[in-house]
Formats: sequence, structure tokens, C-alpha cells
Amino acid sequence: MQLALSSVARPLKLPLMNRHREQATPERKAFPPGAVSAWRFAACNGLSFQIVLGGTMILYAKSLGASATVLGLIAGMMPLMVIFQIPAAAYLNRISYKRFLLGGWGTRQLFTCGMAIIPMATGYLDATTQLVLLLSFLLGFNFLRGVSTCAWLPLITHLIPEKLLGLYLSGEATMSNLGSFVTVILCALCLGKQPHPWQFAIAFGFSALTGLASLFFLNRIPDVPITPDVRRSNEPVPWLEMLRHPSFRGFLLFVVVWSLAYGGVTAFSLAFLKAKSGLPDGTILLVTALAFLGGLGSMWIGSRRLDRFGCKPIIGLSLGAWLLILLIWLAFSGGELKIQLWLVAVVQLGMGLFAALIGVANNRLAMGIIPSMGRSHFLVLYSVFANLALGLAPVAWGLLIDLIGQHEFQMAGLAWNQFSIFFALVIILFLVTFWLMRWLHEPQASGINELLHDMLIQSPQRLWISVWVRH
Repeated sequence: MQLALSSVARPLKLPLMNRHREQATPERKAFPPGAVSAWRFAACNGLSFQIVLGGTMILYAKSLGASATVLGLIAGMMPLMVIFQIPAAAYLNRISYKRFLLGGWGTRQLFTCGMAIIPMATGYLDATTQLVLLLSFLLGFNFLRGVSTCAWLPLITHLIPEKLLGLYLSGEATMSNLGSFVTVILCALCLGKQPHPWQFAIAFGFSALTGLASLFFLNRIPDVPITPDVRRSNEPVPWLEMLRHPSFRGFLLFVVVWSLAYGGVTAFSLAFLKAKSGLPDGTILLVTALAFLGGLGSMWIGSRRLDRFGCKPIIGLSLGAWLLILLIWLAFSGGELKIQLWLVAVVQLGMGLFAALIGVANNRLAMGIIPSMGRSHFLVLYSVFANLALGLAPVAWGLLIDLIGQHEFQMAGLAWNQFSIFFALVIILFLVTFWLMRWLHEPQASGINELLHDMLIQSPQRLWISVWVRH
């Protein structure tokens, strides 16, 4: 009996957090050289691209008189340009993953510098001309990004061991969200209540400088050697056969519908706040920055749980949370719920957290179900289809919002206007996405109840036991 009791008590002599750290140490050592540089690159990239592709650009275009359709085009241009990954993939194995990335990331900074000049030409160019120039520079920026990013997922897939992919991807999302959060805070402080053109110029200039800084860390990531036979291969890529792959086809359908549902929410929730809340631009940016702070929480929830419980329970939990978030936006836009800053802040935190979790889970699932043969081209197809849907969604939503215009009617206790109709249709698409989860093939995935038990019961218990043992 004494021996049995001692065997049970013995593990409590070592604090749980210390045991966790001891178990985690071999995993950290298993990360190959370049993983930390990849995380730092993600942080600098988050500092840079969030300005020219996020809320700051939306607010600047709005100040130039851009319509909802134009705002949708700006929001959707980046993912739409990813379609050029398909022709670019033919040259990927002939050059190298790293050189592909460096060429695209380096050249696109020229367009960022051009964007920084446009606001300073306010006295010489009218608003329409500035908007046309802005769209032209954004087109060049996003084209180069779309071509070069076909090398990113193949590089990471070859660089990071499969058992550490979930942990790595959560860390990458965390660093990107951290950079984006810092950037939006700085932009909010820079723009203030009624921003002048020179303030937007400073923000775009900061984007150009941090984009150049990201190249330093990108250059420190080791390249993946490509064998001579692969480099010289001229065989055509069987794109149609790849689309017929059973597991991949179901996953692709799910990702496309999710992207259509999510694609316009960030841009048009910001446009709704700009039009209806009466909040100054700086305050709106500060509130939307909380989405990136929420994205940082994806590291706590998803890091090791993705590898332990699988991607499907993470996705299911996140989709349920998204439905609640969208119901709140519907109540805001329909006049059922008064716009309160604290509640908008909570909603933004949730949007960032659960969007990041679904994004990381989708990438992890893609890397798990895609066969090793032709992996680079499978990843290109996944990226193209997902981003095409993300790009078309805000354009289509923008056209719908402009078409509805100022028309409004009352039904079921809600005011049905351009924004409430938008949020209601997005809710329907999210319900379809829930139904399509059954197409996701992940035999080892646990149930959502096991994930919730670990998050809400086991993890807090481990934390309290660790504190109690230490004291």
C-alpha cells in the first residue's frame, strides 16, 4: 500500500509546468535551422503588408471617395492575384523556393514606395486620379506577391518535420498577428481623428521600410535543394487528376465555401463601423487592431492541440464561435443592438482568434492529406482555390451592398439594409460550411468534446496544480 501511494504521489513532486517544459525541449531542438528566421520574417511581414492590404488602405481609399465595389476590389485583389501561382509553378523547381520568394518580395517593395508618394500629390492630383494610381500600384504589388508565394508552403513543408507542423504554423500565425497588431496600433496613433494625406504617406512609408527589413530574415531561411532530375523535368502537371483526388477534393470544397463566407467580413464590418458608428478613424483602427491581438491567442489554443487532437475539432469549435460573432454583427446592423465600443472590441478579439485558428488548421490539414508525390503542385492548387474565393467574395459582396444602396425595410424586428442583409447571407454560408465539414478526411481527429475538455478542465487544472506545488 505504501509503495502504491508513493508511486501515485511521486509525479506531484515535479511541477507540471516543469515536466511540460522538459517534454517540450526536444521538440524545440528538433526545429531545423531557419525556423526562427521564418517566424521573424512573418513578424516583419505582418508589420508591412497589413498597412497596404488592411484597414489603413481601406480608410485611405474611402477618403478618396471609393465605393463599396472599389473597397471590395481592394480587399479581394491580393487573394485574386494568387491565381498566377499556377503558371508560376512551372518554373518553381527550375529556380528555387528561396530565390522565388526573394525576387517577388524584393520587387514588390517598389510599389509600396509608390503608394507612399500618392498622398503627397494631393495638391497636384484630384481624388479620382489618386485612386486610379493607388489601384495600379496595388495591382503590381499583389501580382508579384501572388506569383512568389507559390514557393512559401512548399519551402515550409520541406523545412519543418511533419510532427512539428502544427506547432510551427501556430507560431507563424502568432508572429504575423503580433506584427499586424503593432502596425495597426501605430497607424491608429498616426492617423488620429481626421487624418491628413501626409499621415497616410507616413504609414505607407513605414510599410515600405518594414517590408525591406523582412527581406533580411527571408534571406536567412535555408533553401531546399532541388534534385537535378526534378529541375530538368518537363512533364505536364496533371492538374485535373489532382483535383479528382478524393480527400483533396472534399477538403478543397470546404475551403472554397469557407473563403466565400469569410472573404468580405473584415472589410465590410470596418466599412459598417465607418458609416454607422460615428467613431473617428483612429478609434476604428484601434478597435480592429484587437482582431490581431485575438489572433495571438491561436498559439495558446492551437499550437500543440492541432497535432494532438487534429484539425477538425479546432475548425468545428471556430465555426460555432463565428456564427455567434455574425449574429452580433447582424443585431448591430439591424438596429436590434446598440453599437457599444466594449462589445465591438470583444467581437474583434473573437474574429481574430477564430479566423487565425481556422487558417492554421486548414494549412495543417492540407499538409497532412496531400500526397508526397507532386506536393508542391497540390499546395499551389489549394492556395489558388482558397485565395480565388477570398478574392471574389469581397468584390461580390461589395457589388451587392452597392446594389442595395440606401433601401431599407422592417421585418422580424430588424431593419433590413445593405449591411444587415450582407451579414445574414454570410451566416447562411457559414451554416453550409458547417455541413461541409463531413467532407474533411482526418481519421485520427478527436471530437470537439475532447478538445473542450482539455481547454476548459484539464489545462486549468494543470495550471493550478503547478502553482499549488510551487507554493
